[in-house]
Formats: sequence, structure tokens, C-alpha cells
Amino acid sequence: MVIGAGPAGEVAAGRLAEKGLDVAIVEDRLVGGECSFWACMPSKALLRPYEALAELKRNPGAAEAVTGTLDVAAVLARRDEIVHDMSDDAQLPWLEDRGITLIRGHARLSGVRKVTVNDEEIEAKRAVFLTPGSGPLMPPIDGLDAVDGAWTNRDATIAKEIPESMVVMGGGVVGVEMSQAFQTLGCQVTLIEGARRLLPNEEEFACVELTEALREYGVEIRTGRKATKVEQAEDGMVTVHMDDGSTATGEKLLIALGRQPLTQDVGIEVVGLEPGKGVKVDAHMRVPGHDWLYALGDVNQRALFTHMGKYQARLAADHLLGHDHVLLHGADGPLSPRVVFTEPQVAAVGHTTETADKAGLIVDVITTSTSGNAGGSFYGRDAPGTVQWLVDRERKIIVGCTMTGAEIADFLHAATIAIVGEVPLSRLRHAIPAFPTRSEIWLKLDA
Repeated sequence: MVIGAGPAGEVAAGRLAEKGLDVAIVEDRLVGGECSFWACMPSKALLRPYEALAELKRNPGAAEAVTGTLDVAAVLARRDEIVHDMSDDAQLPWLEDRGITLIRGHARLSGVRKVTVNDEEIEAKRAVFLTPGSGPLMPPIDGLDAVDGAWTNRDATIAKEIPESMVVMGGGVVGVEMSQAFQTLGCQVTLIEGARRLLPNEEEFACVELTEALREYGVEIRTGRKATKVEQAEDGMVTVHMDDGSTATGEKLLIALGRQPLTQDVGIEVVGLEPGKGVKVDAHMRVPGHDWLYALGDVNQRALFTHMGKYQARLAADHLLGHDHVLLHGADGPLSPRVVFTEPQVAAVGHTTETADKAGLIVDVITTSTSGNAGGSFYGRDAPGTVQWLVDRERKIIVGCTMTGAEIADFLHAATIAIVGEVPLSRLRHAIPAFPTRSEIWLKLDA
């Protein structure tokens, strides 16, 4: 039994079914989960048109062909296509082809290997995989619960219209991506972050470059300020009061202050766990003390990324099948590969200078320009962007990498491979990037 048909649940169910197990998956919303319908996919659909336009404008010849601005209606229509107009019909053949039984309804643990769905208790012979995902965190700010129509990521990513103005609370991934998306689609955005900088968990240079870009687009950014009160006027306008006495007003308010595991009503108290909290797991994603129960994806709070939920699903499914593929490496948990799909993009894997220092590592910092080579000419020479590697001075391996720049998300996998494989620089120097590609940034390590 798999509770939750998001990416982690689907991968686990598919892997087990392909090996001959009888698998049922339970979903009370849409098969495909948050990523497919309210997060990763629709948000990138809103961001990609401006990214493509920005690249065209950087390249002579193409730039002269660009006239007008983004067609907002067309952008939203394409977004609707990508989320299949909020229908999961396109997801179902994948389950059917693997013989997976889909049960529509809300599932709760009700005993050892027992799950109750729609008032019917079902017993799993082997195991239960818990993959309910996460939801937006709503902070206890005075007046927030009284706001009519406050948005979370679920509302913003599937919005049918672009408001004239919006206040975004939170300068993490959702906050900065949605700020750029809505600003470039015609909305005046004010972005508030309580920390002293945006993306506070990433390298400071990345934050600086992204902040400068967002300001160039017209986003008003206020960092180091925390919301203390929210008020809504009769005309629907929302005003956010901050701890320094300033205010920000917008037609819409977007709450992007983090995520919380959806364990309030999945029956985890049956196994002695606290509803509303994350579920701790071992290296195999199994809940300690319950060899039949696995918890995957956002619910275990190891790494709140779709790709890591899928990775965990493969580990857990294979463990149930009798295979142990667990590998301790430097790109898991908080060090997992991660991308912010703004313009410029921010991509990172492994340590930052701050986390490396906390881990007691002595690192050499090596930097170069993302586009300062021949390959970069075709994306717009000297377009803003930086690559920073952290090299463990003792072991001579890469332990962290942060990149900024235009369309650099796909650069990240090479760094992830180097970190997971602990490839020595002496060997990495023989992995020669093709010319003329921007991958020549890796030659900097052999300088």
C-alpha cells in the first residue's frame, strides 16, 4: 500500500509493481501530486517565457526580431496545458500499464500494515509506504487568518489572472520564483524577507546577483524585516505591517514562508508518532521500530525536492525487495542538488562555505564566470553569472558547488556526479569539456 500518489509515491509503486508485487496507491487529490499541478511544473511554465525572451534579447540578430512584450494570456494558456487543465487523466495510463490499483480517497494508518480508506480497512501483506507530501506553512501573524483570498503556492501557480500588485512574504525559492514570474507578467511585486538576504541558505554571492536582477525587473525587495500584522481594506487591498514600522500594500498577498509535512490526519499516532510533525526514518527510509512502514519525500523532511523524493522511493522499494543500495555521500539531505529557476538561475549541490565551515572542513574556494568563455558567447557574452567550487584541501575532491547564470540548471549534474563519486581533481582534470560549450568552466579547476 502506498499512501500518496505524488512523485515519491508513484516511483515507489511503479518500482515494486514492475518487480511483481501487488500494489495499491491511494490519492485524495490528483495523481502526480503537488509537483505536477501546483509547484514545479506550473511555476516553471510561468518562468520559462521570460527566460527565453531574455536570451533572445542578449543575442544580436535575434534581439532585433523581438517586438512587443510577453503575451500573458498565451503564457497562462500554456501553463494550463502543462497541468492538463488540472486533470490527472494523463497520469493514469502509467499506473494502469504497471497493474497498480488506484484508490481514490483519504487514507489513514489504522494498525500494523493496515490502512483505512473510505471507511474500508485494507491490510497490506508486505509494507505501507507513507508519502503524503507537504503543504504551505501558515505563520501565526496577527490578522493573517482574517485575510480573504490570501494565496499560497497553490493559488499563485494556477492563477487565472495576473493581479496589478502583490506582496510576497518569504524570500526562499517559492518567493523569488513567483516574484519574478508575476513581475515579468505585469504585476508590481513587493518581496519581504525576514533574513538579511534572499535565499538565506545559499551562498551570499548568489543572493546578491539574484537580488540585483529582481530589482532590475522592478521587484521591490525588503530584507531584514518581519511581518507583524496584516490588514485587509474593504476594497480587498492587503497591507502588511513590518517590525521596522514600514508597510507594503498589494491587491494580493502570497504566503511563501516554508512547508510543513501533511501528517495531521494520516493516522501516524497509531505507531506512536505525533500528527503534524515530520516522520524520522533510517537510511532505507524505514520508520524505526516498524519494519513494515516507510516514509518518503517531504514527509520525512530530509530534502524537500521532487528529485530527492524519487531517489528515496528507489532506495526504499529496493530495500523491500531485498537489495541495499544505500550510499553515504555528499549530495543528500540539506546538501542535495537544488535549483532556483529565476533569471539568472541559481543551482547548488553539496556544501556552501557556511555549512562546510560548520562541518569542520577546510576548503579552497575556486570561482569563475559562468559565461566568460567561448560557449558563453552564444548565450550573451559576459551575461551575469558565477561558478564557485569548494575543494576539500585534504582530500582534493569537490564538496560543494554553487552556480548562477542563464540556463545553468543542467550544469549542476556534472558537479553532483563529482561530489557523489568523490572524484579526485587529479582524475577530474581528464574529463575534458567539448568546445565551444560553457562546460569549459570546469577547466578552471586545472588552472
